Amino acid sequence: MNVLGNLMLVLGQAEAALTVQDSTPPVEPGMMATIVPLLIVVAIFVIPFVLGQLAERALRLKDVAFRIGVVLFAITLSLTPFVSRYIQDKNLDKAFRLGIDLAGGMNVTYEIDKTKAKAADSEFVLNNNVMQKMVDAIGRRVNPSGLEEVTVRQVGNDRIEVIRPGVDQEGAEQIKKQITALGSLEFSVLVNQTDHPQLYAVGLRQQNDFASKLAEGGGMTARWVPVAKDKDGIDKVTGESYGTLSRVRPASEGGGREYLVLVADPEEKLTGDHLVSASEGLGGAEGAVVNFGFDATGAVLLHNLTFRYQPRDGEAHKTHLAILLSDQIHSAPTINDLISGGVGQISGKFTSAEIQELINVLNAGALEVPLTEKPVTEFTVSALLGKDVRDSGRLAITVAALAVFIFMLLYYWKAGIVADICLLVNVIMVLGIMSLINATFTLPGIAGLVLVIGMAVDANVLIFERIREEQDKGGSLRMSINNGFSKALSTIVDSNLTTIITAIVLYVIGTDQVKGFAVTLFIGIVTSMFTALYVGRLIFDIMERKQWVKSLPMASVVKTPSHDFLSKRTLCFGLSGLLIVVGMIGLFTRGQDNLDIDFRGGAMVSFGLEDPKPGIDEVRTLLEAKFGKSISVEELTLPDEAGNPTTLYRMRTVESDVAKVAEEINQSFAGTKFNLVRQHVKLGTPETIASTAPATPATEEKDPKAEAQTFEGGRRITVELSEAMSPTTLRDALLDQLIAIDDSRYTGQEEALAALVTGESDTEKYTSLVLQAKSLVTPADFDKATQELAKHLEAEPFFVEKNTFSAAVGDEMKWTAIKAAVISLACIVGYLWFRFHGVNFGLAAVVALVHDVLAVLGIVALASYLGNSSFGAMLGLVDFKINLPMVAAFMTLIGYSLNDTIVVFDRIREVRGKNPAMTDAMINQSVNQTLSRTLLTSLTTWLVVVILYAMGGEGIHGFAFCLLMGIVVGTYSSIYVAAPVLLWLTNREQAKAAT
Repeated sequence: MNVLGNLMLVLGQAEAALTVQDSTPPVEPGMMATIVPLLIVVAIFVIPFVLGQLAERALRLKDVAFRIGVVLFAITLSLTPFVSRYIQDKNLDKAFRLGIDLAGGMNVTYEIDKTKAKAADSEFVLNNNVMQKMVDAIGRRVNPSGLEEVTVRQVGNDRIEVIRPGVDQEGAEQIKKQITALGSLEFSVLVNQTDHPQLYAVGLRQQNDFASKLAEGGGMTARWVPVAKDKDGIDKVTGESYGTLSRVRPASEGGGREYLVLVADPEEKLTGDHLVSASEGLGGAEGAVVNFGFDATGAVLLHNLTFRYQPRDGEAHKTHLAILLSDQIHSAPTINDLISGGVGQISGKFTSAEIQELINVLNAGALEVPLTEKPVTEFTVSALLGKDVRDSGRLAITVAALAVFIFMLLYYWKAGIVADICLLVNVIMVLGIMSLINATFTLPGIAGLVLVIGMAVDANVLIFERIREEQDKGGSLRMSINNGFSKALSTIVDSNLTTIITAIVLYVIGTDQVKGFAVTLFIGIVTSMFTALYVGRLIFDIMERKQWVKSLPMASVVKTPSHDFLSKRTLCFGLSGLLIVVGMIGLFTRGQDNLDIDFRGGAMVSFGLEDPKPGIDEVRTLLEAKFGKSISVEELTLPDEAGNPTTLYRMRTVESDVAKVAEEINQSFAGTKFNLVRQHVKLGTPETIASTAPATPATEEKDPKAEAQTFEGGRRITVELSEAMSPTTLRDALLDQLIAIDDSRYTGQEEALAALVTGESDTEKYTSLVLQAKSLVTPADFDKATQELAKHLEAEPFFVEKNTFSAAVGDEMKWTAIKAAVISLACIVGYLWFRFHGVNFGLAAVVALVHDVLAVLGIVALASYLGNSSFGAMLGLVDFKINLPMVAAFMTLIGYSLNDTIVVFDRIREVRGKNPAMTDAMINQSVNQTLSRTLLTSLTTWLVVVILYAMGGEGIHGFAFCLLMGIVVGTYSSIYVAAPVLLWLTNREQAKAAT
C-alpha cells in the first residue's frame, strides 16, 4: 500500500501545483494539458521500475528489480482508475459502473413510426420478424462491446424498450441519438453539368421549386438531398465545384443546403448492406475519419462506380462522390482515381463523440424501419433490488472473500500468507481492469468475481501440494519450491487455458449477456495465473534467498489415500443416470415454469400511488404477497408538467394476461394504507361540428395524416383529466365504449374516432384534449359513450401503462448461446487432443461437462418442486427460475468442472508416462495423488458459495444454489465420471487396434 500512497502523493502534488492561485509565471492551459498526461505516464510506467531498483538494493539481491517492477506496474496500472477518480472528486464509487439491479438507470420506449414506414414502402407490414431485426440492431448500437448490462426488448406489437444502467443526462441524450438514427449508408455521385447535362438542366429549373424532390432527364433520375451540419451548425459540404448543383431552402421551407444526387439503378446501388467493418482513423487536416470496408459485392460496386467516373486523360473535370449517412450528405470528395479492394474513408469534420457514435451505428446496421423521434415513455429507473437485498448481498460477498483469506492462512501457514498476498493483488487487478474497460458490475457479477477468487486458490493449492510432496521426499526448501512450481506449471496452464478458450469463444459468438460474463471470466483467469505463477514465485524466491523461512509447514487433513475408485464406477454411473433421468423429467414437466422473465417475457403494468407514498421495498412486499417472488418491481421517476419529479411503479410478471395483472395489482393494495391513483374526468359540453374535410383536387397527393384528422361532420367534446393520457389511449377507450353500445356498427371502425391536440403528436400525454367522432357515430351514442367512459375511468385505478413485453433473451439469442457452447466444447476437445496426444481426453472431459450441466439442471427443477414444502423451506429452497444470473452460474460451473477434470487428467498422463496401455491402477493412483488438491479446492470454493447462499438474499439466491450443487457434482464427476470414461475410451480404442 506504500506504492499506492506514493502514487497518490505524486499525483496529489501535481494537482496542487496546477491549481494554485494565479502567480508569475502563469501556467498556460496547453501546458497543463501536456503536463498532467506526462505525470500519469511517469507514475504508471516509470515509478514502479524505479521502486524495483530501490527494492533490489535494499534487499541486496540480484535479478529481482525487473520482476518487482513488473508486479508494481501491474498493481499501479490497476489502481489508476481509482486514484484518478479520487483526485477528481474523492468518490471511489464512481470508478465502478453499477448494473441496473444495484444503481438503476435510464428506461426509454420508442414506437415504430408506421406513417414514415408506409411512406417509404407502401407494402410495409409490421411483424415479429421486423421487430426482432429492430431489437438486434438497436442492441448492437447501444452496447457494441457487449460488456454493458443493457436490455433491449419488444414491448407490445410496435414498441421497443431500452434499459441501460448508470447513465447521466448527457449520456442519455447520446444513447437516444444512437437509437433513432436510421444509420443508412449510401454512395452515389453529385449531379454535374459535364456528366449529366440533361439532369443538370432539369435541376436548374427546380432550384426555387422546393416542392420538387426528384429530377428526371437523359434516362436518369436524381433527388435533392440535404447537407449535414457540423457541431457549430455549419454545412459540411459547401460551394459549387466542377459544375455541381445545389440550392438553399428558405427558413420557411425548413432551411439548409441541398445537392442534386444521382439515383443509382437498384442493381448498382452501393449501400451499407455491403458494409463489413467501420473503425476510427486519422484523416490529416480534417482530423478523425471513419475507415470502412465492403464485402466482395460492395467492392465490385465501388470499383464500377469509381471506374465510370474517374478522371480521363487530359480532362480537368472531376466528379464528386457523395457519401450519405441517414439520408444526409456528410462528405463529397472528388474521385481522383479508381478505388479497388472495397476500402475507403468517410471524412466530414466529425467530433470524437460523433465518430464513435457513427461507427457504432454503421457496424450495427441500418434500422429496418424508422422510430418516432421522441420516446413514447422516458423514465429514470431505481435499483431493481431492494436495499435489504443489496445490503445482504454485499455482506455475504465480503464475508465469503474474508473466509477464503482466513482459510488459506490457517491451512498453509507461511505459504498461506503468500497465497493471501497473491489473492489481494488478484482482486486489485480484476477490479482495476474491469473499471478500465468500463464493464458493468451487477450483484451476481460481483458474487462471480468472489467465486473467481475462490477458484484462483486452485493454482496456489496445486503449487503448495507439489511443494509438500517435494518436502516429504526430503528435498531442500529451494529445490522443493523450484520443483513445486515447475511440476504444477503444465497442470495450471492446461486447466486455465481450456477455460480461456471457452471465454474467447463465448465472447466472439455469444449474446451480449454472455459476452460480459466471458470478459470477466477471461480477466479473472489471466490475473489468477499471473499472481500465482509470477507474483507468488517472486515472493517465495525472496523469502527463501533472504532465509526468512527455512521450511513451509502445512496442515494436512487428507493424507494420500489408496482407494479403489474405479470399483464403484458401475454404481456411480447408475446413480448419475438415475439423477439425470429424474431431473430431466422434472425439468420437462415444469416446462415454461422453469424460466424467469428474462427468457419468457410477460405483462408489465405501471401505476401511481397517492400520498403517503411507500418505498420501493414496501411496494415489492405487497405485490409479492399476491404474485410470488417471480416478479420485477421498478421505481420510475419522471418530471410532471411543472418539471417536478413524479414517482411511479412498474411491475413485470411472466403472466401474459394484462387485464388480469392490472386487477390483481388493484387487489394487492386493497385494504392497505396505500391507494392506487385514480383518474378524475371533467367533461365539457358536447357539440356538433361541421365537416372539416377540405376539397382536395384529384391530381394532388393526399396527406394520410391530415386525412385522418379531418371530419365529415360529427360530434366532439372537451375532456379534462387529472392524470395525463395519450390521445390514442383515450380514443381506444372511447371506441371500447361504443362497441359495448353497438358491436355490429362500431367494431373495426377505429377511423371513426380521433383524439386531437392541435399541432402535437399522438404519442404525447395530455391532461386536456378534445375527443371527436365522425358522423358515423350518432349523437346519442357519442354522448352515452363519453359519459360511460368518464364513469369507467373514475371507477378503475389509473394505470399509466398496460402492455406486454418480450423476453430479454430472444429465441435467436438462445440458439446463438447454444451454438457458442457447442463450439467451445469442440475447441476444448481439440486442445486436449493436441496437449494429451489423444482425442479420448477431450471427449471424456466433455462427457463430464455434459453430465454436470444436465445433473444440476435436474437438481434445480427438483428443488423447485420442494420449494413450496416445509422441508424445502427448511433447506432454504424456493421456486427457482432460470434467469441470466443462473446462466452465468452454469458457465462458471463448466469452467470449474473442466479445471478439476484436467488436474486429474494431467496426473494420469504423468503416471502413465510412455506406457501405451492405461490400467485401473494408473487411474486410481492418479486420483488418489490429486485427491487432497481436489478436496481442498472444492472445500474453499464451496465455502464461498455456502456463505453466498446462506447470507446473500434473493438477489443471488438462485445463482448461489446452482454453484452450490455444481461444485459437489463437478468434484464427483472428475473422480467417478471423467476418469472411468477416459479409461473405457482408451481401452476400447486399443481393443479395436488389436483386432
